[in-house]
Amino acid sequence: MDNSPQEQADSATEQEKNNTDEKLPLKHIIISVLAAAIGVQSKRNQEKDFTAKGSIVTYIVAGIIFTVVFVITVIAVVKSVLTHTGI
Repeated sequence: MDNSPQEQADSATEQEKNNTDEKLPLKHIIISVLAAAIGVQSKRNQEKDFTAKGSIVTYIVAGIIFTVVFVITVIAVVKSVLTHTGI
């Protein structure tokens, strides 16, 4: 199934809009990392994430921070439950 010339032009225009030298706001990065953690992300947001300037390092750092916070939270919840049950 080939795309029509209009669809190809629309796609090219969309990519040009996404190719920006602007950095993404912190709120967008946090939402993207949370969406990635649960496995849902819109195609539009994914393209925006990959075309933003300097985004790879930002997402790696945000992912590592999220993972550390998640693991610490799970450990704290397990310890709290075990403390309250007397095990």
